[in-house]
Amino acid sequence: MGISKILTSFFLLIQIYALPAQEHGTGPKDKTFKTELKSNKQLRFESRERRKKERAEKKAIKNYHKRLQTKKVRKRMKASKNAAVRYNDNKRDFFMKRWFIKKKRVHKKK
Repeated sequence: MGISKILTSFFLLIQIYALPAQEHGTGPKDKTFKTELKSNKQLRFESRERRKKERAEKKAIKNYHKRLQTKKVRKRMKASKNAAVRYNDNKRDFFMKRWFIKKKRVHKKK
């Protein structure tokens, strides 16, 4: 009984020490971050060019849309854009504008 325990523990120890030797295979090496960047350089360049073209196309469409509008409409578009930016930034109107704006009065019922 004692010899069988010793032999099984001996074989288990041999198997445990043999496992790490098998981890270093002869297959292809894993790519490091640097080699990954070098190999993807062309892909990044192409995606950057594609994004530039898309931005230019959007800008051209926007300019064409603006050009179709009359001067009054362009002015109104600019004012509403500025108001939206001001509202999104949580800023109040200019103090003189606030002073002289017509305020809605709530009438009390008698």
